[in-house]
Amino acid sequence: MAGFDQFGGGFDDDDDAAMQTDDSNEPTSDLEVYAKEVMAALINDNLPPTPYNYSVYFDRLLEDKSETLRKEVNTILEFEDSSDSERAIEHEHNLKQGFGSIKNILQITATIYKNTNLMTKILGKRKSELTHNLEHQSTLNIVYELEDDITKLGKIFKKQIDTMKVHYDETASVVKTVESETIFDNQYGIYNKRYLITKLGQEIKQIKEFKHNSCLIMLMLSKSLQKQADHPKIINMMTKTIARLLMKTSRRSDIVAHYGDGVFSMMLKHTDLESAEKASERMIDMVASSNFFLADKEYQLKISVGIANIVAVNTAEEIVSCALDAMDEAENNDSKDYAICNK
Repeated sequence: MAGFDQFGGGFDDDDDAAMQTDDSNEPTSDLEVYAKEVMAALINDNLPPTPYNYSVYFDRLLEDKSETLRKEVNTILEFEDSSDSERAIEHEHNLKQGFGSIKNILQITATIYKNTNLMTKILGKRKSELTHNLEHQSTLNIVYELEDDITKLGKIFKKQIDTMKVHYDETASVVKTVESETIFDNQYGIYNKRYLITKLGQEIKQIKEFKHNSCLIMLMLSKSLQKQADHPKIINMMTKTIARLLMKTSRRSDIVAHYGDGVFSMMLKHTDLESAEKASERMIDMVASSNFFLADKEYQLKISVGIANIVAVNTAEEIVSCALDAMDEAENNDSKDYAICNK
């Protein structure tokens, strides 16, 4: 064996250690143990371990873990970069803000053009006054020259404004196209109805393929509370508060969206009705504990929640309608602030 060792072919002490049981793959922290548990759960449920499915299960299973582990994970997540959705919100906001600035420039330029025309009219009036007095002939000649200069300047302004208007219309067309494809609601800083319906359609296809459970929640500020507030600004402030609370209580994998007219939605992937009920109860309790103060008056926030199971045989619109019907049912129910659609 000595000759074999000479040519690098023998086994040394390091090789002997490598042949022994390798413990390097054993989890070294609670987080690593949890990460493997998430992967095992995906495989057990016959779901492809894609990054997106992994993130959904990572958030869902974390709810049942100890507070210590949840804090550890959340601390790590806080150091991660902003999500793509947050960057997309910023891009959409900057685009609309830029278009608003272009619109303001065009309006200011138009005002300058109007003032130039006004100056021409003033000069015409002064010229008429001087025409009747021959002693002011030299002044009148200056007025004629000035009027001619302003007229020329006005024509230049008019041409430039027409050019700017063409560019403005082109920009407006681009912005309109972008707005038709936006996925965020500027008023509340969450997803919009278009994105919700798209994601709901995708989830229906996923459920057809993999047979898992998912739910849709629709909710809004209680109509009785809206009547009590009885002022659009107060209602708007309350609604924005609810939107912030929804973002606070939701998991990263949940789709939180503004459906329209103060109605919000949450799509809970890989969540059955029982878990959706618990999530709704948590939201209701959180909202109820967040009293709203305005001047010397206090309002106790209250929401009505409708829950629908996402099933493969229904369309996205049908599922939304089902959840909305349940939300209306909850509004008229004195015993519970949420209801489940059984259609």
